[in-house]
Amino acid sequence: MRVWLPYLAVWSNHLHSNRLKLMAPILSVRDLEKTYDDGFQALKSMSLDIEEGEVFALLGPNGAGKTTLISTICGLVRPTSGTITVAGFDALKDYRAARKLIGLVPQEMPTAPFEIVGDTVALSRGLFGLPPNEKLIERLLKDLTLWEKRDNPIMALSGGMKRRLLVAKALSHEPKILFLDEPTAGVDVELRHDMWRIVGELKERGVTTILTTHYIEEAEEMADRVGVINKGELVLVEKKAELMQKLGRKLLTLHLTDRLTAVPDTLSKHNLMLENEGESLTYIYDTHADRTGITTLLTDLSTAGVRFHDLQTDQSSLEDIFVGLVKQG
Repeated sequence: MRVWLPYLAVWSNHLHSNRLKLMAPILSVRDLEKTYDDGFQALKSMSLDIEEGEVFALLGPNGAGKTTLISTICGLVRPTSGTITVAGFDALKDYRAARKLIGLVPQEMPTAPFEIVGDTVALSRGLFGLPPNEKLIERLLKDLTLWEKRDNPIMALSGGMKRRLLVAKALSHEPKILFLDEPTAGVDVELRHDMWRIVGELKERGVTTILTTHYIEEAEEMADRVGVINKGELVLVEKKAELMQKLGRKLLTLHLTDRLTAVPDTLSKHNLMLENEGESLTYIYDTHADRTGITTLLTDLSTAGVRFHDLQTDQSSLEDIFVGLVKQG
């Protein structure tokens, strides 16, 4: 029995090690910094973990560092310091293995106007040393409504079709992680909804998707978690639902029976806003607070002789939250 104990110990350690690997994030960034030659610091000690299969939306204004972060993870920009781990591979020391797991959809189409649509997608797969897979290429082109254009040169495609082609090229080597850098900027509503559908289907297949976007509704529609980046720093990383719950506000709008020229002094403690040329009052409250203050407000309104004929409530959107966070930064 003693003879087997060392082997059992080794096997137990092996199982424990594999379990830890399974629990590890598929992408991990630690203390990542990027300072360019002119002294501009685009990334400031950034750390982030992305779980396998999740959809992560990275929001931020122009120049916040979104594209620099993606470019650094994908190996297009070398970081000044920090580490990047992709499915256990060090992205700096074992670049080929890490990069093979990543698909990137850039903002702009590389210039290759005379290449044939079907050929360029197949070529993208071959660049990663993978054998031809005609069925996969056909499925990608059909999923992205490019099948009918497969024999056309790229220059014959519309702007929206070129954006679809970028997605097909990025998926041709069956990556585990897909980066979408402003995937629907300047495209029509139909393509935007198609992109949402595609991301949903990829999630079902276990593909991890990280997207940057200026369209807040994309993050609200697709993301599991949201990260807000500003001036090279991560201001916040939170699950979308929890972010809405923690930072979301509700607006109570009271449509007045008689127009007011100013908020009565007796109502000043409620921080009311007079709007619509004195025809309505707006009250902001937290739905998760112990007390919303609405009951007291209505009592004070009655005492002050302020009457209203209608009221409505509106939930703050992710855009409101995002704008507020950026202003704080």
